[in-house]
Amino acid sequence: MKNVLPLLIALLYLQFGFGQLPPVFGEEYNDKVQHSEMIKTYLTPQRIVWQSDDSNESMQNVESLLKKGNGQVAVNEENLFRLISTADKKPAILLDYGKQIHGGIKISAGIRADKTPVKLRLRFGESVGEAMSDIGGKQNATNEHSLRDFIIEVPWLGSVEVGETGFRFLRVDVVDAGIDLPMKSIEAAFVYRDIPYLGSFESNDERLNEIWITGAYTVQLNMQNFLWDGIKRDRLVWVGDMHPEVMTINTVFGNHEIVNKSLDLARDQHPLPQWMNGISSYSMWWLLIHKNIYDYHGDLAYLKEQETYMIGLLDQLSTFIDKDNKEILNGHRFLDWPTSEKPEAIHAGLQAMMVMTFEAGSEMMANLGKNDLKLKYEKVAKQLKKHRPKDITTKQAASLMALANLHDAEKVNKEILTKDGVQRMSTFYGYYILEAMAKAKDYNGALRVIRDYWGGMLDLGATTFWEDFDVLDVANSGRIDELIPANNFDIHGDFGEYCYVGYRHSLCHGWASGPTSWLSQHVLGINVLEGGEKIKIEPHLGDLEWAKGSFPTKYGVLKVSHKKNADGTIKTEIDAPEGLTVIN
Repeated sequence: MKNVLPLLIALLYLQFGFGQLPPVFGEEYNDKVQHSEMIKTYLTPQRIVWQSDDSNESMQNVESLLKKGNGQVAVNEENLFRLISTADKKPAILLDYGKQIHGGIKISAGIRADKTPVKLRLRFGESVGEAMSDIGGKQNATNEHSLRDFIIEVPWLGSVEVGETGFRFLRVDVVDAGIDLPMKSIEAAFVYRDIPYLGSFESNDERLNEIWITGAYTVQLNMQNFLWDGIKRDRLVWVGDMHPEVMTINTVFGNHEIVNKSLDLARDQHPLPQWMNGISSYSMWWLLIHKNIYDYHGDLAYLKEQETYMIGLLDQLSTFIDKDNKEILNGHRFLDWPTSEKPEAIHAGLQAMMVMTFEAGSEMMANLGKNDLKLKYEKVAKQLKKHRPKDITTKQAASLMALANLHDAEKVNKEILTKDGVQRMSTFYGYYILEAMAKAKDYNGALRVIRDYWGGMLDLGATTFWEDFDVLDVANSGRIDELIPANNFDIHGDFGEYCYVGYRHSLCHGWASGPTSWLSQHVLGINVLEGGEKIKIEPHLGDLEWAKGSFPTKYGVLKVSHKKNADGTIKTEIDAPEGLTVIN
């Protein structure tokens, strides 16, 4: 039945034209239509965080905002929420919708004596502090990429829907004096891709369970018409950011068309010799993503579509190697922001990425049946391995060096990755740090990192993972879902560097989802082989007593369950779809 449903839906589309314009438009509109792949759901606020006045003089029936309505205004409704302003008092209220979401706000207003539209100032925020802020200043609230602070007009006896940004909180202020505005509702218009969670993870550690699902949700929010980095900003297809996101999509949602669509966009927007997004490492991430999605899904036809560009890019990369086998890449030399002022670390990371890229290129050429190019790129990778940068004091560069086999993973883990706990990490390269720790077989250490680093964001009220997070900022900082006491720091507004200073910092960034795919691969032990034809189950429970979950494969959903016996051995149960080969 599962395999029949997609066919039935497709036949219904053909039969009844679902998703098409009404017939009145005519065929001439067919090439001028862009259908959204998103759905919209209206959410009632979960709580009132703050209001400017507790008296009935400026605000009445506040609790009515928390009651689910029907979205339709009427002429005879009573006991509506009212905002009443005077020359001295212009009321405001701060609402919490419970979770980080993408979308806008729908305000429905009731009947009033004056039919003139009423001006309201709206301030969206990923944190309470951001929603309470003004544009600019030391804390750097912005309207960049998406508007989050602006004035609207609300109609008499009608509704208005505005906004397209990432937020959890909304502050509403009356702009003018002498206003008596009845409002039926202030609903969040939640815009998202409605897709099933085929993958899952559950263990005896609820903190890990919450981290897994939070990473999955973070990426789902960024799966808009293209795969974005963040829903507040930048709302762009950054190819490097995509790699952890794609690994999460492979783990949770399976083979999804948004990945191919976004990779193709990046390819077409950056004809050679341009680097993708102007960053040489991001062009390498494009190749590495293609290697990953072929490994997981085995779509040879799609790989063949990339052949010409791949060969051109690999050949271009090969011209940026000097006589000593060192990379000398131009363009923006970038790994992640915390390493951006450390040229030695950048070189070490880029050298490792060059090795991994040419090894991946060699394997993809083999898949395409081009043995001469397989050998050519394999030789380049071996030459690059002759140069091994020695100064790898940063965790980000060290992890890549370990993954590229340029340095011993266990030595790197002991001397660099585990030093000072989760200090000097980044949410982007945290994924590769975890991967390097797994290569060093330090599964308990990796689980501690996940609990302390990603769990540290949850402890501050996060419902999605952030563009960056420095654990040293936590001391004496308030939560993002509370008003900040005068003697505390604002974890959102008072910190941040580079492009994420203060409130410009994105609190929903897909590159931060690394633990989701890591837990499924290394704890559940689900390793994909031969283009998704086989799965090898090799669990590493670490300090966990049990773990279970599901994983999307090309043949259907695989389910596994592991329980640690008293002697430390693991009892595994597997429920595999027909056609999938499982190696246990």
